[in-house]
Amino acid sequence: MALKQGLFGARFRRTRGGGSRLSVALIVLFTVLVPFFFFVRRGRHLISAIDRNEIPSGSGRQNMDWRERLALQHVKSLLPKEVLDVIAANTPDMGPLSLDSFRKSNLSSLWKIIGSETAPEIYATYEPNQKSANIKQVAAKGRGSNLSDDHPQFIDTPAKQARRNLREKRLEKRVAEVEQRDEEAIVKLENADIEHSKYVDTAYLGKYNAWRKENENDNSDSTVRMMRDQIIMAQVYLSIAKEKNKLDLHQELQIQLKASHRSLGEATTDADLHHSAAENIKSMGQVLSKAREQLYDCKMVTGKLRAMLQTADEQVRSLKKQSTILSQLAAKTLPNGIHCLSLRLTIDYYLLPPEKRVFPKTENLEKPNLYHYALFSDNVLAASVVVNSTITNAKDPSKHVFHLVTDKLNFGAMKMWFLLNPPGKATIHVENVDDFKWLNSSYCPVLKQLESAAMKEYYYHHTLAVTTGSGNLKYRNPKYLSMLNHLRFYLPEVYPKLDKILFLDDDIVVQKDLTRLWSVNLHGKVNGAVETCGESFHRFDKYLNFSNPLIARNFDPNACGWAYGMNIFDLKEWKMKNITGIYHMWQSENEDRVLWKLGTLPPGLITFYRLTHPLEKSWHVLGLGYNPSIDRSEIEKAAVIHYNGNMKPWLELAMTKYRSYWTKYINYDHPYLRNCNLNE
Repeated sequence: MALKQGLFGARFRRTRGGGSRLSVALIVLFTVLVPFFFFVRRGRHLISAIDRNEIPSGSGRQNMDWRERLALQHVKSLLPKEVLDVIAANTPDMGPLSLDSFRKSNLSSLWKIIGSETAPEIYATYEPNQKSANIKQVAAKGRGSNLSDDHPQFIDTPAKQARRNLREKRLEKRVAEVEQRDEEAIVKLENADIEHSKYVDTAYLGKYNAWRKENENDNSDSTVRMMRDQIIMAQVYLSIAKEKNKLDLHQELQIQLKASHRSLGEATTDADLHHSAAENIKSMGQVLSKAREQLYDCKMVTGKLRAMLQTADEQVRSLKKQSTILSQLAAKTLPNGIHCLSLRLTIDYYLLPPEKRVFPKTENLEKPNLYHYALFSDNVLAASVVVNSTITNAKDPSKHVFHLVTDKLNFGAMKMWFLLNPPGKATIHVENVDDFKWLNSSYCPVLKQLESAAMKEYYYHHTLAVTTGSGNLKYRNPKYLSMLNHLRFYLPEVYPKLDKILFLDDDIVVQKDLTRLWSVNLHGKVNGAVETCGESFHRFDKYLNFSNPLIARNFDPNACGWAYGMNIFDLKEWKMKNITGIYHMWQSENEDRVLWKLGTLPPGLITFYRLTHPLEKSWHVLGLGYNPSIDRSEIEKAAVIHYNGNMKPWLELAMTKYRSYWTKYINYDHPYLRNCNLNE
């Protein structure tokens, strides 16, 4: 039909003077259709002859060139569908080779059209999996002759066939790999979906749908924030209205501000808002729109907002300082229960006869071959946890000796507790720091400083620090006034007959046997400690004033800091290197607190500079008193865990997730603890 329309169109155009177009149409017709008719009719004639056995095999078949057969197969790709339809309609006598058959057939159906005898010849060029010998055999059966005699290019050589087989194997392998990867990807996606389904909040299932949350209000505080923004802008315009003497607008803004404050109240989410909030938002919007029309000036509004921002920033800084002071006050205070425990123990101790106030096994106190611990504390309950946890995890408690030193106020309570609760086979001894007559201000420069009025003013009066922002408030803790805190620098004087001693803070918990520490080779160093410079702010420049030339000349600002709390000290090396004398020298230099702020770690870093041997980090894990993100596995593998920081485990502000490591070493059924309402 398309061809007829084309011819008709050609005649029509010719009648209008387009003769050249007819010539083009005729040329296309003869160059395309005439060969096609020739090939089709010749193929039909030959096929009919073959069916009638009129064409013998051999040279007769050469007249039907293989190229013609291929042309017949692909003829449908030469012409558009419309032309093929016209030819099919005008050539009804083509029989099995009709154009409709070509259009509907594929390669395999052409075998049936052309004949089973000629199919192997054509298929030999398209089926690489078929062996050349099989092709010869099939052709021989069909014609009684070998196609390879006339067309050797259709017969593959063994080398070609081997290459083809190799390509086929590679293709099959790649297909298998792709399928396997697809299966693995599907399995991964399924597993991911299964894992995701575990975390789907089932609460959503009853509301709407687990996968659609359009009904949920993600901005649950959007109305609250809008009201706060309106209040801020109202305060800006209120100030401008007063300056421009817009008294009516000023009064209107004041009234609306009070109403918004009442509706907002202490609400943090939209659900907490008063029912009048929506009406107040609308009213405030109208007032702000009116104020904008009358008062808006970009420069003035910007200036007012900047002033408000600066005021808010100053208030935040002041509140942070006050919060720091309050947290320090909470950290240094003693809970009522522990205070009650100390008082009851003290009373009962002084009711004991003198002969019952003595600890057994005092002969072990000076034996250097035993494992000696130094513990300086004024907290009875904390000291009991240190001793109990150490003995519980010790392989041979009989070889462990505890040297406790406390102040005069808690001496009776500390002795009474361990007289009532002796540490099994271990040895324990309690001393009063005030009984060390050699520890006086003439010998110890830090004691002289601690007794000065200026030092007490610095520690106890925080008002100046809050208003001026001078100094770091965390170093202004009055605990540093206690000589118990500085006694760690006098270990050879306190225990002159010992060779090594393990120093423990009272805010630690021992979780493993510590006897291996006495056999650690310190390589001539005095102090064995865990380093804390995994992060940059735990280096020397964190604690020392390197703007001072004395510090800058003698120390490296990038030197690694280390932790007090669990330290093994070689007292022989201590005496040889005169560590106490070094400490005295630096304390005298820092009388005006220009080298470091107060505390025991900065002078410790200076005194033991290049004299500290690093221990493995698993010996001592720090931060349980301030860091909420310590890995649980790291805590459980540690030999000692340290609650350094303000959140001590005996305080209410302790972190709950870490407190159980400490409380498991306390017997809350003890009569003294029950009477003082101490419970887990």
